[in-house]
Amino acid sequence: MGCNAERVAEVLRAGGATVAEHKAELIELDRAIGDADHGENLDRGFAAVLTALDGGLPETPGAVLKVAATTLISKVGGAAGPLYGTAFLRAATKLGDASELDAAAVAAGLRAALDGVVARGKAEVGDATMVDALAPAVDAAERAQSDGGDPAAVLAAAADAAKEGADSTVPLTARKGRASYLGERSVGHADPGATSTALLLRAFAESAR
Repeated sequence: MGCNAERVAEVLRAGGATVAEHKAELIELDRAIGDADHGENLDRGFAAVLTALDGGLPETPGAVLKVAATTLISKVGGAAGPLYGTAFLRAATKLGDASELDAAAVAAGLRAALDGVVARGKAEVGDATMVDALAPAVDAAERAQSDGGDPAAVLAAAADAAKEGADSTVPLTARKGRASYLGERSVGHADPGATSTALLLRAFAESAR
């Protein structure tokens, strides 16, 4: 079964609930290596996204994601707004006017999101950023799709890989963002963006089941 606009909105609502639930955790992660605003910013952004969707549901999945993108870019400060906003915007553009998403479209949307984040943040795997969670998630999603998985299976594979990727940032020295100013002192801390990426993908996967 494909994912229509209503289902994509439900997935985003699940993501917003997860961000709210883990806001304090994300704040503390960011306090250790940044300016402690990641959880607060992301929570405020997703609350604004859900408010926007409450005002009227767009007709296509891509249009739903575009609402999320423009809202996050306009409402969220720091790095989270531009990076997540770009991710959703690139995915929305890739999906176009399709009324439903199959597994291939979900995987393609995730790939476009990753490409947008890399283009915007200039980070790569190993820099201790959200790319360390998102890149393996996209690879896993594409493998699951190639193996015949449905959209829920594609997202589940992405979520599993994202968690491993987020965990992999703990021993890394941050090379991008505010955490990079700490140098070796950033070692031993999970990257907040990678962690929120993993949390969101897990929420998306569980909602899509």
